Amino acid sequence: MVIRNLFYILLLTVCDYNIALAKGNLDRALFPQPVFSEKPEFVDLYWNTWELAWGRVKYQDGVFQSPYMDENLWDDTIWIWDTEFMVLFCRYAPSVFPGIQSLDNFYESILNKKSSSLRIQHPDNPPFYSWVEYEYYKMTGDRERIKKVLLKDKFLQRHYNWFENLKRGTKLHFRHAWIALEKSDLGYRWGWVQSGMDNTPRGRGRKGELLWMDAVAQQALAALYIERLAKELGDKDIAKEYKKLYKEHKELLNEYYWDEEDGFYYDLSEEDTSFVKVRTPAVYWSMLAEIPDKKQAERLLEYAVDPLEFGGKYPWPSVSRRDKDYNDEIGDYWKGAVWLPLAYMATKALETYGYYDIAHENSYKLLEQMSETYNKFTPATVWECYSPSAPRPSERQYKDRRELVRHDFCGWSALGPISLFIENVLGFYNIDANKRLVEWHKNGDGEQGLRNLRFGHIITDIVANGKNVNVNSNEPYTLIINGKKYKVKRGSQTLVLKQ
Repeated sequence: MVIRNLFYILLLTVCDYNIALAKGNLDRALFPQPVFSEKPEFVDLYWNTWELAWGRVKYQDGVFQSPYMDENLWDDTIWIWDTEFMVLFCRYAPSVFPGIQSLDNFYESILNKKSSSLRIQHPDNPPFYSWVEYEYYKMTGDRERIKKVLLKDKFLQRHYNWFENLKRGTKLHFRHAWIALEKSDLGYRWGWVQSGMDNTPRGRGRKGELLWMDAVAQQALAALYIERLAKELGDKDIAKEYKKLYKEHKELLNEYYWDEEDGFYYDLSEEDTSFVKVRTPAVYWSMLAEIPDKKQAERLLEYAVDPLEFGGKYPWPSVSRRDKDYNDEIGDYWKGAVWLPLAYMATKALETYGYYDIAHENSYKLLEQMSETYNKFTPATVWECYSPSAPRPSERQYKDRRELVRHDFCGWSALGPISLFIENVLGFYNIDANKRLVEWHKNGDGEQGLRNLRFGHIITDIVANGKNVNVNSNEPYTLIINGKKYKVKRGSQTLVLKQ
């Protein structure tokens, strides 16, 4: 099995994905294999989603990195934040899906100005490369990758600085949509489409320009994970520099964007620095970047569980249900629809502060919605975004007509049936190849777990049934279940859960 694993790592290196598997015929030996007797339909959706995602692996001439992950919109165009999010499910099958490699199409084009047959639609999309590079590194232990992006090519630092110094209307060497980003003394001017939230009501009633709180939080997140990656490589100078930059963003967000009365980070009107009180889950970028203190985080948690905000039967609508522009009937894109990138990010934010039960509950509800939609709505597929009030896809209003959002969107919507299922429904929220560690927030007593989980050089089965956990592994590692530590040995063993 170890030899086979190394063989597929070699396949990944040479990018020969045609050998790794044939399209439409996934080799399940290359994937984590979930077990969940409580909801077998979640397992079915998991495998169907991988099949759909395989259709998003694209080959194209004239591209720096081919194959690459395509978001399922235009064949000649790629989006930064779609691709960043796709890395976060592709990392579970890195020998098959070119997730992390797809980021090179942005690094090489934007930073090294290399020509490509792909255009980048919005070069000023949200910049959280370092977070996803770190998460990929944790899963694979690929130290050479972070040496490349941090030390050799310095892609992460260069993009951080590029984002800081971008000016509106800048023309890059490739055809692209208008750049809206520009830094001000108190944050960032941006655009609705460029932020990723196309028709969001954010900015309603503002005075002058809107300053976007998530842009500040995302740059803080970038600095935070550049610092952490630098520490992994022992580069104290880079770590020190980005620790300082992180602190600057954190202080800025807390000084100007935090509303103590509401317990919320709001966007600002640049003219008078007043709060623009439109609440969306974008606020959880602040928690993901570890900016709130404990009391602030507790107040943000209240919005995540409030059914009139972002909680309820269908969690994570893209605007508060109390907002006057919230569209309960169809979602209307970013006026209420449930988007997997926001849902995933917000779930990881809750996790960061230890709110594992709420992360589990909201993820379970979201998977129920996606599974029911898959099984009852035609066509049976994964959608671009979902209704905030029913098990069905969202619709978007175009003048006097409505139309369904895009289907087969795997694409970032695969984050639900794959990543949220593994990490928050099953509960394997921390898998770290470098620490040889798996942390499991286990819920329920039925048969549940993962077989064939691969992280670094480790291949393991972890399946519980009641109080017994059957584990098999090719190498030793540490398994923590609900805070209790177990030493896993090479071979098969049965662990009895501690009280």
